[in-house]
Amino acid sequence: VIDELVTMLNRKIEPAIDCTVCGNCCKTLMINVSADEALELSHFLNIPLDTVKARYLEQGLNNHYVMNQMPCSFLQGTVCSIYSNRFSGCRQFPNLEQKQFTSRLFTVFMHYGRCPIIFNVVEALKKETAFVFNIAQ
Repeated sequence: VIDELVTMLNRKIEPAIDCTVCGNCCKTLMINVSADEALELSHFLNIPLDTVKARYLEQGLNNHYVMNQMPCSFLQGTVCSIYSNRFSGCRQFPNLEQKQFTSRLFTVFMHYGRCPIIFNVVEALKKETAFVFNIAQ
């Protein structure tokens, strides 16, 4: 039930947020990059794969890489310069439509102050579920 509610709220809120005004995810997230994505980036930038790896990536586990700096090398102001070829981790963020929302609350709240979409979905979720927090005085 929570997954469906979060999905519904996300579908309402996400289109109302212009991520290019913010760019916080690109400024602060360490993105995983698969070997295939590294190769695609090499083709997209028209530079050798070894140059892409040396310039932008660090070797991770299981034939994956991570971006080697924050903010992301491809962030220009608050806009992604490789948007049409961005990595799957970038495409999926903020991951609110993934199943098992309640099992991912640590990650959700880690990004709560970073991402306006997450912030607004969580705030709407609190209202929809009549969240009440009482502090004993």
